[in-house]
Amino acid sequence: MRRCALVFLAAAALNGCQSLVDQSYQPNVSPSANPQIVSEVQKNDPRAQMGAREHPRIVASYGGEYKDAKTERLVARIAGALTSVSENPQQSYRITILNSPAINAFALPGGYLYVTRGLLALADDASEVAAVLSHEMAHVTANHGVERQKREEAEVIASRVVAEVLSSDIAGKQALARGKLRLAAFSRQQELQADEIGIRTLGQAGYDPYAAARFLDSMEAYSRFMSANSDADQSLDFLSSHPSTPQRIDLARDHAREFGEDGKVGDKGRDYYLDGIDGLLYGDSPEEGYVRGQTFLHGGLGIRFDVPPDFRIDNKVEAVLATGPGDIAIRFDGVADSQNQTLTNYISSGWVTGLDTSTIKPMTINGMEAATAHASADRWDFDVTVIRDKSQIFRFLTAVPKGSAALEQTADILRASFRHITPAEAASLKPLRVRVLTVKPGDTITTLASRMMGTDRKLDLFKLINALQTGASIAPGDRVKIIAE
Repeated sequence: MRRCALVFLAAAALNGCQSLVDQSYQPNVSPSANPQIVSEVQKNDPRAQMGAREHPRIVASYGGEYKDAKTERLVARIAGALTSVSENPQQSYRITILNSPAINAFALPGGYLYVTRGLLALADDASEVAAVLSHEMAHVTANHGVERQKREEAEVIASRVVAEVLSSDIAGKQALARGKLRLAAFSRQQELQADEIGIRTLGQAGYDPYAAARFLDSMEAYSRFMSANSDADQSLDFLSSHPSTPQRIDLARDHAREFGEDGKVGDKGRDYYLDGIDGLLYGDSPEEGYVRGQTFLHGGLGIRFDVPPDFRIDNKVEAVLATGPGDIAIRFDGVADSQNQTLTNYISSGWVTGLDTSTIKPMTINGMEAATAHASADRWDFDVTVIRDKSQIFRFLTAVPKGSAALEQTADILRASFRHITPAEAASLKPLRVRVLTVKPGDTITTLASRMMGTDRKLDLFKLINALQTGASIAPGDRVKIIAE
């Protein structure tokens, strides 16, 4: 089960680009006849050693590797065609599909490339995935990872000097802000350079060069879909360190025009792409449990609980997080019960900051030993509830703004709903997957969207994963993706 400190904020984000582009595949372009063996080529490469050090951490933080022979062959096919015409065909790559529903791709120095299964589910054809990979390959061949690391190390040293000399006065803060902006400008330059190199590689490999702009459009649509009815805020650091999407789309189309007119150059590779992702795991994996509406269920652990209405559950690798109205937040995780001490002693054993020991009390929750307590820190009040089940201690942390009356109400809902799942519930838990269907006479966008599972916005998600614009239509014989068991 998940092990982590009782902290709401996630660990530092990966130093990778969040920009995604799409590309196409040319069937008559094949991988190199003399493929490089990664371990041999990179044996004495310090850049590869840097990537190798970070690789296990990245794989672990993204839920491990996604193992599926059909999907792996698909990604290898696309990457092989790109490698043969890349800026540095001698560069070897190690491509990992991450077992994460997040939509992301990034690169590490030395040829370590990563793409999530969530991105593969969103992409509409091989050319779009090729665009992502060629962009990330461009970061590797241009040594952006090494350059940025050096720049950030220098900036950290400079920031420390400024902080020591100027303390926290206005001049010091302004100097630190200017340092962040210098890093942001450097990042923008890298991203745009990777776009240009990547699209050139696409066109030379015979892919549809307009796939880059097309997938950026899909990413923009996905961002709108995810932010609907959400309090999520875009951080200034993210916006300042990445080019705006409209700018990137315009520039991507400009680069693509060098190869010809949109729709008349390159191959999209949609049919073999759909064949390669049919059955792809979508959303939560069985190892991490499932989110179904306001409920979290875990078949392996045999437990379930509900969050209040209007809360949004986010099933992370390290914990289950939920956020709701009024800045209320919930964290759920579990640790091994190695010492078998009383739960009242466990709560007071030092892992809770700001604990009010006078509030610790034992209780029973649906037949399971439990304990609860209150804590306070900074601007927050917390309810801490721990529950013992066999060899596990499950932990709920509920946080509300200091003085909020919602603390007990929210914690009570969690405690009352936490229970063992029934055998029938466990048997019914099946992962969602991407299923590829052929449109039949009488099928419409609406009727096909009604078959979507795992979302209450069936039509919106159906259009999104099939890149269907407003006013688009489908015809018998077309192939579409749905999300189903």
